[in-house]
Amino acid sequence: MPEAIHPGRESSEGVILDCGWGRLLFAFTFPSPEAVAKSILREAPGKRDIAFYLTDPHIVLSCSPQQLFLDPSHTFRIRFADYKPKAGGPNGFTIGPVTRREEIAEINRIYSLHNMVCVDEAVVWKSRHDERLDYVVARSDENGSILGVALGVDHQACFNDLENGSSLWALAVDPQAPMPGVGAALVRFLIEFYKARGREQLDLSVMHTNTSAIALYEKLGFKRVAVFAVKTRNPHNEPLYVGEFPDSGYNPYARIIIDEALRRGIAVEPLDPARGYYRLCLGGRRITCRESLSELTTAVAMSRCDDKALTRSIVEKAGIRVPAQEIAADVNDARAFLAKHKRVVVKPARGEQGHGISVDVRTEEELDAALESARAVCDTVLLEEFVDGKDLRIIVINNEVVAAAVRRPPRVSGTGRHTIRQLIESLSRRREAATGGESHIPVDAETERCVRNEGFSMDDVLEEGVSLSVRKTANLHTGGTIHDVTEDLHPVLGEAAVRAATALEIPVVGLDFLVPSVRRPDYAMIEANERPGLANHEPAPTAEKFIDFLFPHAVGGAQPAPGGK
Repeated sequence: MPEAIHPGRESSEGVILDCGWGRLLFAFTFPSPEAVAKSILREAPGKRDIAFYLTDPHIVLSCSPQQLFLDPSHTFRIRFADYKPKAGGPNGFTIGPVTRREEIAEINRIYSLHNMVCVDEAVVWKSRHDERLDYVVARSDENGSILGVALGVDHQACFNDLENGSSLWALAVDPQAPMPGVGAALVRFLIEFYKARGREQLDLSVMHTNTSAIALYEKLGFKRVAVFAVKTRNPHNEPLYVGEFPDSGYNPYARIIIDEALRRGIAVEPLDPARGYYRLCLGGRRITCRESLSELTTAVAMSRCDDKALTRSIVEKAGIRVPAQEIAADVNDARAFLAKHKRVVVKPARGEQGHGISVDVRTEEELDAALESARAVCDTVLLEEFVDGKDLRIIVINNEVVAAAVRRPPRVSGTGRHTIRQLIESLSRRREAATGGESHIPVDAETERCVRNEGFSMDDVLEEGVSLSVRKTANLHTGGTIHDVTEDLHPVLGEAAVRAATALEIPVVGLDFLVPSVRRPDYAMIEANERPGLANHEPAPTAEKFIDFLFPHAVGGAQPAPGGK
């Protein structure tokens, strides 16, 4: 780090702090706007430098207008004298510094989910002994997993700050965190941490379009201040200076593909945003898609995946292990199947997004209700042997395993004050916000059945720290969460997925398995999805591989999947 600026001392460069994801340049400590521009243009590949506290942003930009841009973010400040602490601590998690090196991988997982630059592990680990940097994380009380992260910077430790301030950076919360208030608690922690250290204020920068974050900061007492930042025109910053794709209305599953196509110079023709239809054009090649379903998937392949009984028959003939299954011809047959297998799954023969599926049905009363729910989706209903295990989704594109993820049913964490119904509604709102409205936990008969099977009613108050699964299905659209396991996938599972895709003759598919462990070869395949949600598997290169398949000669293709998968 360059020598800090102190009153009466000269330096050719100002204060620069390596934060792990890039450098933070305190612009007002530099001798001139030209020096700020010269320094930020030395940004390292893959990093995201920020020149903050600019006094003359227009002059900095004029030094290199083709390479620099004014960051479209607002700056907020809270003076600690105006801060009002919250009574009581967080529920279900605790906040503190990074204590294990393995936690940095979890930090990067969360940053990747938000398309943020990942941190340098060595910088974060070293920061534990650096007064200038304070990486703090929120840990689940239940299992110790990392739920959120934030970086605090002590300005007084960096330089002789006349305002005796500090700042907050790189705040991110796992969008699948089961409890509320993680982001607010991280902000409060750093406010109280720096106040105890004797600082007088905390600044932060937030994108002007991030209305939910701005509302949170204003609720905590932050006020807007006229402070500006400059960044470089690098690929990661491109959306900030190029602008958004002009046609709105596409869901995250279409947008991830559209954004990758635009990055490659492939033209995008909007057809029906509400339904996810668009056309990609490059040279003389034109391909129409609906999210991850393209015209290169044949009608035969699509119909094979659409009919779950047919899917099972085809993959079983290809040597894929599948659970016992039969069509529910009538109630008596269904009850006989339940009596034989004790625990069953009831689902419509055709359908998607988890609608009409009841998992782990054990009694005749539950069976009758499950049959009625499934018939509301499709006249033909399937009965399937219940196989206990983890719900594994494997994405195969062009005969290659691109991503794998374990899908977990939605769980609520008790506060000791709220009913299970209130906890479900709160978690559902957070899941909707985190997925662009794609994930929602229905409060229906199936949810009530699952809660009842756990020994509770919807109006019971769940004790603080108690965790409760409120659905059996792990489908994202009914509130399930997704956890990447691509690196841990056993080769036998990957081979079975490719063999199933080959048997179905489908080039892009999401295959669902039940497994005791992703590291073991045991499995039972349950179904195939011809239009898998590629956005659910970030940061795996699903969109990149999809575009590689559609346009194999387009520039900027994906690198080989980790581990050769």
